[in-house]
Amino acid sequence: MQKLRTALQEMQLEFQESKALLIKERESIKKEAEQVPTILEVPVIDNELVNKLTAENEMLKAMVSSLEKRIDETEKNYEETSKLSEERLKQALDAESKIIELKTAMQRLEEKLSDMEVEDQVLRHQALFSSSSRKMSEHLEITSQHLENGHHEPPTPSKRLGTDADKKMRKSQIERLHESVDALIKCVEQNPGFSQGKPVGAFTIYRCLVQWRSFEAEKTSVFDRLIQMIGSAIENQDDNNHMAYWLSNTSMLLFLLQRTLKGSGANSNPPPPTSFFGRMAQGFRTSPSSANLRVGKDIQMVEAKYPALLFKQQLTAYVETIYSIVRDNFKKDLSPLLSSCIQAPRGTALKSSLSFGHSTPADSWRSIVNSLDGLLCTLKENFVPPIFVQKIFTQIFSYINVQLFNSLLLRRECCTFSNGEYVKAGLAELELWCGQAKEEYVGASWDELKHTRQAVGFLVIHQKSRISYDEITNDLCRSLVSNSYTEYALYTGMTTTILEVYLLM
Repeated sequence: MQKLRTALQEMQLEFQESKALLIKERESIKKEAEQVPTILEVPVIDNELVNKLTAENEMLKAMVSSLEKRIDETEKNYEETSKLSEERLKQALDAESKIIELKTAMQRLEEKLSDMEVEDQVLRHQALFSSSSRKMSEHLEITSQHLENGHHEPPTPSKRLGTDADKKMRKSQIERLHESVDALIKCVEQNPGFSQGKPVGAFTIYRCLVQWRSFEAEKTSVFDRLIQMIGSAIENQDDNNHMAYWLSNTSMLLFLLQRTLKGSGANSNPPPPTSFFGRMAQGFRTSPSSANLRVGKDIQMVEAKYPALLFKQQLTAYVETIYSIVRDNFKKDLSPLLSSCIQAPRGTALKSSLSFGHSTPADSWRSIVNSLDGLLCTLKENFVPPIFVQKIFTQIFSYINVQLFNSLLLRRECCTFSNGEYVKAGLAELELWCGQAKEEYVGASWDELKHTRQAVGFLVIHQKSRISYDEITNDLCRSLVSNSYTEYALYTGMTTTILEVYLLM
């Protein structure tokens, strides 16, 4: 202890000595600084540098002036080229408009030519009978002249008169056909409505095609006109009522074509359809409602030519397109409603309803049910075949199932007991709607919600900690996969206490 004290005293002495030395050095430095004389700054002018900078400045001015001249020249050139390009653009637009006019004129000529060829075939069949009788009469006239005068005289030019008459008849028939097609298109575009649950437009088109023998024609423009009419008619894709009308007409016309047309190898049975729409069309063809359809006389199979078969393919594509538009339009209207159907609204109304043992769906679920009612009424009013209505609602319910189930998986805050009760009440409304809408129109749409139903059934169970993994996989959630079980292992339900369930995966 004594040693430490002595060492401390020595260190204090050394510190005081060093402090005194530092003070002395600082004072000496101040004195030396005061004795140093001030240095005056004397400006030095470098004439050479000034001259050099002046010369460089002059060079830069010259460069700027030359650049300004070049800029002016380029602006003038740009104006000239822009004027020239505008003139050429006008010429190109004029040429394009002329080309379009020529193409339309050429298309009209091709249509007239095809119609003339079709009518030529018809006239040939009609001329077979008149030609045979004409030849017989000419032979008798020539024989009588030979017997009376002893020599042959040239016969009357009946063949030339016949060709002129044929041309006039052919022209009049082509004009009548064009007028008939125009009248048909105008009639169908004005929405003639329905008669005894059948679309008048589709049956009118079919009867006209049968009467004109268009299915058996090698070349005709009637099918192109009809396809153009359908394409222009479905441009208004936002109106589901309008699209349902055309879905009814096009699907019925396609059904009639399937009952009528056959290819060159029609003796063999056609292969079973593999696409979704092919199976749906086959179901429509074999449905009991379609078996009762009659079109005046009994439908007879016709060996169709290439234009008719091509028209059938194009019509099939249009039916698929219209079907998808009707379905997707409803999905767009449904999407904002589903986002608010997964989480229960905050407030006392829901708590009071839960206290009585049941929950009432909010406005979003009621809006969904009202939207489903509106779509079903639209499809019924336009007499869309039930097989199409079933498929539309089946895919819509599948879409609802995907949206709700993914929301439960991705949003942990939605996996609560109160939200489970809320979604369960909404699903009960959908089940009630399916029962009221009849199976003829909704089919097995309710089964598409099985994943969401099982997930919600798990959420609303009390005392989840007592449920085993086997009970969940075998009884409660048969349709869920292992990833879904893992997600639901994070469940946190709010009742009187916080319950946590840990599933052994």
